[in-house]
Amino acid sequence: MKYIMFEDFSGTPLPIIFPKRIDFVEMREQIPYTKVLSAGYVNLSGSGFACHGESKSLAAQARAEDALIIVAKLSNHEI
Repeated sequence: MKYIMFEDFSGTPLPIIFPKRIDFVEMREQIPYTKVLSAGYVNLSGSGFACHGESKSLAAQARAEDALIIVAKLSNHEI
């Protein structure tokens, strides 16, 4: 799966996870938030989530904290 981490209107990171067949730019055009914090690929393994890679078209790359943010949002905990 791919993801883009946006900054929402309150300044909070908000991940959007989507299938690999959708381009980063195509997804970016659908989201109203102005700031992209990071983008890349997310995988789930036995040890949890891992984020890696980049989106050259968005000039953004995965960050170390992205996996923790995704876990927090999926488990409905605020970061």
